[in-house]
Amino acid sequence: MSDTIAPSARRRKHGGTAKPPKAPKAASLWSDAWHDLRRRPLFIGSAVLIAVILVIAVFPGLFTSVDPLNAASCDLAKARQPMSGAHFFGTDNLGCDVYARTLYGARNSIVVGLSTTIVTAVVGGLFGLVAGFKGGAVDTLFSRITEIFFAIPSILGALLILAVFRTGNVWTVTLALAVLAWPMTFRIMRAAVITAKSQDYVVAARALGASAPRIMFRHILPNAVAPVIVVSTINLGTFIAAEAGLSFLGVGLRSPDISWGLMISDARERFLEAPAPLLFPALFLSLTVLAFIMLGDAVRDALDPKLR
Repeated sequence: MSDTIAPSARRRKHGGTAKPPKAPKAASLWSDAWHDLRRRPLFIGSAVLIAVILVIAVFPGLFTSVDPLNAASCDLAKARQPMSGAHFFGTDNLGCDVYARTLYGARNSIVVGLSTTIVTAVVGGLFGLVAGFKGGAVDTLFSRITEIFFAIPSILGALLILAVFRTGNVWTVTLALAVLAWPMTFRIMRAAVITAKSQDYVVAARALGASAPRIMFRHILPNAVAPVIVVSTINLGTFIAAEAGLSFLGVGLRSPDISWGLMISDARERFLEAPAPLLFPALFLSLTVLAFIMLGDAVRDALDPKLR
């Protein structure tokens, strides 16, 4: 008799309620990419290295008690001393602690890289979104403007912009790099938008009467932003290296600011006599640039289904 009792009656008899089975989470590009990234040693290693560098840049005082921004911390009588317990990386030409200056120099280099990346991603991404979606005369106008910027050599253009301002600080260097770098992001976003706007979900949104801004920002942008994220991650390391190059040439950051490029420039004349003041900032610079490039490669592989 009990075998003939309906499942609902049987649940009421035992005082229980049926729990509907949990619906599986919908798969998406971002969830699949994150699942793939967590299994990549390249991503884990680069992310850990970047996290350490960011902590050093934000909280350099946790790793050294010397304040290199204070001129009293430098002693000319101790110039170009080798590595020791008191000075882990030795001292530079002015008797300043190279270890402390290397740690504090990470801040300006990272700020320039992050600021330039954000500006280029926002400006280039927004212009590329509009140009790719609108097409026609708007697309032609933006495309011709970007071609003008592509014709300007990056280093020469940055030198010209910084020469006009005659002041080397974080924001002028960021402006000089961003003005010349946003067209690359524009091209990538434009191509992704042109591909995305012909997809079925965009056609369906148009048929349902969705407005142009809603289609652009709600439907196209989330599906076209992946290439921009990949390029921006790689460019961040490139911008850090570019800032170091401009500072090395004497038109980027200037004293009393501290950056790895500026330290390398100051130490180059006495390199054979005291190599440490040049080698350690160069090592930190190379590791940082390499970490962001490796991170960008890992993100690119995870976001591109063809490379899995």
